[in-house]
Amino acid sequence: MTVNTTDRLAALRSLMKERNVDIYVVPSEDSHASEYIAECDARRAFISGFTGSAGTAVVTLDKAALATDGRYFNQASKQLDENWHLLKTGLQDVPTWQEWTADESAGGKSVGIDPTLISPAVADKLDGDIKKHGGAGLKAINENLVDLVWGDSRPPRPSEPVFLLGAKYSGKGTAEKLTNLRKELEKKKAAAFVVSMLDEIAWLFNLRGNDITYNPVFFSYAIVTKDSATLYVDESKLNDEVKQYLAENGTGIKPYNDLFKDTEILANAAKSTSEPDKPTKYLVSNKASWALKLALGGEKHVDEVRSPIGDAKAIKNETELEGMRRCHIRDGAALIKYFAWLEDQLINKKAKLDEVEAADQLEQFRSEQADFVGLSFDTISSTGPNGAIIHYKPERGACSVIDPNAIYLCDSGAQFYDGTTDVTRTLHFGQPTDAERKSYTLVLKGNIALDTAVFPKGTSGFALDALARQFLWKYGLDYRHGTGHGVGSFLNVHEGPIGIGTRKAYIDVPLAPGNVLSIEPGYYEDGNYGIRIENLAIVREVKTEHQFGDKPYLGFEHVTMVPYCRKLIDESLLTQEEKDWLNKSNEEIRKNMAGYFDGDQLTTEWLLRETSPF
Repeated sequence: MTVNTTDRLAALRSLMKERNVDIYVVPSEDSHASEYIAECDARRAFISGFTGSAGTAVVTLDKAALATDGRYFNQASKQLDENWHLLKTGLQDVPTWQEWTADESAGGKSVGIDPTLISPAVADKLDGDIKKHGGAGLKAINENLVDLVWGDSRPPRPSEPVFLLGAKYSGKGTAEKLTNLRKELEKKKAAAFVVSMLDEIAWLFNLRGNDITYNPVFFSYAIVTKDSATLYVDESKLNDEVKQYLAENGTGIKPYNDLFKDTEILANAAKSTSEPDKPTKYLVSNKASWALKLALGGEKHVDEVRSPIGDAKAIKNETELEGMRRCHIRDGAALIKYFAWLEDQLINKKAKLDEVEAADQLEQFRSEQADFVGLSFDTISSTGPNGAIIHYKPERGACSVIDPNAIYLCDSGAQFYDGTTDVTRTLHFGQPTDAERKSYTLVLKGNIALDTAVFPKGTSGFALDALARQFLWKYGLDYRHGTGHGVGSFLNVHEGPIGIGTRKAYIDVPLAPGNVLSIEPGYYEDGNYGIRIENLAIVREVKTEHQFGDKPYLGFEHVTMVPYCRKLIDESLLTQEEKDWLNKSNEEIRKNMAGYFDGDQLTTEWLLRETSPF
């Protein structure tokens, strides 16, 4: 649905003129660099009408541009009105939003941004680019101009209860996590670490919340020094159990809005210290905001680092890994029941189901599983051409009826107390074409190739990406998204710093035993269909005949327990090794589903058919 943004842009431009700003940048993120945000922070969506999770809006006094990546080209083309120019990031000769902004700043124009919504590194580079192009530089505007335009219609900031995630699920106490973090402070001779990422705070203190839909986090900051820890959060969210746990782990509580006041106190203390050996540097994540760095005293007193909390969180302990295995079995049971039900509804009962009605039923099946908390993201339930929209979100009352004679792509996930799931399966309930079967099988071969890969310790996800694409590349085909992302343990479904893909960030962070990430190659034909096959996998050490360089070798253990669509597999394209892999995988699925479908003939027959030997 397209939103008329004419009045919103006019109001924003009026505010820009009042504050002597010629160009205003509106990022997607909130002040915690969250990928998924609360409704009150959806500023870019409000001003542009584009609701995808990634993108940046730039507004001048007479133009407006929206930059997003290949996952959202189709969606943005449909949602942006005539006021907006779409910058298709990653395509040849298309400028990035930073380049477009710098070009527009020529002639001494000033560029403004809310400094809580941009990292210092991005702000510094943007400021330099603007000045190189003859602009006046980047200006921190401490009041958010989009919020002023939004006014009373802006949703309130959420204030959901915070709860304790016990050792049964977390596997490691806060005291131990704080001790390890303080070792990092000592190594870097830093006075404190100011924690701004919401999932890092949730993990560090073994707490969860519900302030952002699908992400069990809560609005907060934290400051950890060598002998103290302070959680900045609205205390009304905390029950007695949480308060007692924090107190037992040496953690004080202060109001959320006190954070910037206290960072300024820290900055002044660092500037005025006369003790030569006293640390005066503060650590922040390289995703922390420009505003936070400025409040802490700027370059002289702040070190931006890849967060040691993020690194520690990405390596799951044995309790978390076992939780991932268990929750994926339950999740697999829900998906298997759903796909069997959906096929029966469409083929045998000739039911007319739209994409949202089907997704609602999948959520119902998931909710019947133990330890279910909610979904981990909006279910991508997509029929035919909608599947080619990589991050398609069906809208209730305005989506397509599922066509049993077209490919159906379902990308979905759930939050359980013992883990987070994310799985994509592509199905056909009628008779697929040879071209569809070929495309599906090439994607499946890429998934198998990566699942079975063995690689030396120190290998990055950047280096592994081509393994999943190689079979598509042979036919001149590809896909415009990463091959894998890290996944949290009852936390964010997209979790750094690891991943598999061509992002520069993935070069720097090698995969390590205990990482959990997705493997999800795909192929998409605009206006026709989309194919994606996604499993979650644990990185683990594997035994090899040799150990060149005395290095351990690593591989993957997939935990997703959902079969692949038999109708879409072209066996003539599979090697015997690939068939053996499928047979072993199907046997594992059947074994893990024992007892889940007793008395359910429909689901049992579907499962046996879809997992029959090759």
